[in-house]
Amino acid sequence: MKKLIQRLITLKAKKLLATHQPLVIAVTGSVGKTSVRNAIATVLSAKFSVRETIKNYNNEFGVPLTVLGAKSPGKSIFGWLKILLASPRAVPQVFVLEYGIDRPGDMEYLCDIAAPKISVLTRLSSVHAEFFASVEALAEEKAGLLSRTASDGLCVLNADDPHVIGVSGHAKAPVLTYGFSQNAVVRATDYRLDTRADFSFEPGERFSLASVKVTTQDGDQFEIQLENVLGQANVASVLPAIAIAKHLGLTHEQILSKISEIVFEPGRMNPIPGVKGSLIIDSSYNAAPASMVAALDVLQEFVTAQGARRVAVLGPMAELGSVSEQEHRMLGLRVAEAGVDLLVTVGELSRNTRRAAIEAGIPEAQTQHFDTSLDAGRWLDSQVRKGDIVLVKGSQSARMERVVKDVMAEPLRAGELLVRQENGWQG
Repeated sequence: MKKLIQRLITLKAKKLLATHQPLVIAVTGSVGKTSVRNAIATVLSAKFSVRETIKNYNNEFGVPLTVLGAKSPGKSIFGWLKILLASPRAVPQVFVLEYGIDRPGDMEYLCDIAAPKISVLTRLSSVHAEFFASVEALAEEKAGLLSRTASDGLCVLNADDPHVIGVSGHAKAPVLTYGFSQNAVVRATDYRLDTRADFSFEPGERFSLASVKVTTQDGDQFEIQLENVLGQANVASVLPAIAIAKHLGLTHEQILSKISEIVFEPGRMNPIPGVKGSLIIDSSYNAAPASMVAALDVLQEFVTAQGARRVAVLGPMAELGSVSEQEHRMLGLRVAEAGVDLLVTVGELSRNTRRAAIEAGIPEAQTQHFDTSLDAGRWLDSQVRKGDIVLVKGSQSARMERVVKDVMAEPLRAGELLVRQENGWQG
């Protein structure tokens, strides 16, 4: 029955796209897909009607559901029949779709549903390498998006990632690069993160201000400030949005008017006030080696007050296959380099992270390990201090948002601020 429903909603979605011919923009990568997707959809809404991927609907069910403008009814047969029999919603001018892959062949399948006119490849990492022989094999799979992009379209690639640039030869369309690299066509420079000076973080306050200058493919320059947006990786997610907007003819003023409206979804490096005047960097949605390192880079950017600490609460990185132990150990070495004062690890795989961090010089007394995120959160609640900067990150399976909920200053806002707070995730 599942396969039948999948086939029927796919056929309906493909028919809708063939009939109305909207502009399809597809975003893929191991890290940063959702942030880039949100940024593109927000900026393009200054000129076009736009529909973007619903939640994390980025697979063989999610992509056609987004095209149809429908939410998954779960196991309800009547719900699926209602979707199949319903008249399609008003079709937007632009679809911004997120393509997630787990196994060889997934990208080809998604492109068969909706082949893009514009594609974006963000960053590549070992995440989802479980079903691939190597990171290079994973990169080749994701690069299938470039070969399926219309030849008169555009491929937008992250110049800061050598794996991404390494697969640029798959593109049949013109290539436009973005990033902080000197070789990037749409280039960010003069990045600066200003953090609060009083080191007591309370609800409703501004915790940080990221500033950057962006020069586009036609020489236009933007001076951008993003409030409570942490790290170069999040700032970089705005660049493909600007690049595509310029390509589609939006004016400087139209683009700038939407930059401040870009919202980063819960669990993606969001600053949240914590108990006792601490600050939580909530990156609990998911984790991959590249995003873990980027998160630690942000933690290192914070200068702490006397007596306050940089705290890293790290869960496991799932779906790494044969490189899992190696990547967790490499993460431990990076923890030691990042000036972390207290390391808390969660789950069996993360024992390798803790061991490597200790071997690299972090005193064992400044580390703790817990089997579950619930245990880690309860312990941390009693340990956190005023001015502490607490990074919380791990793969979805670790449920690291439970740590955040235990130490956030406003737990009653968990449904608004945290990931996986729907009924299906509780318990």
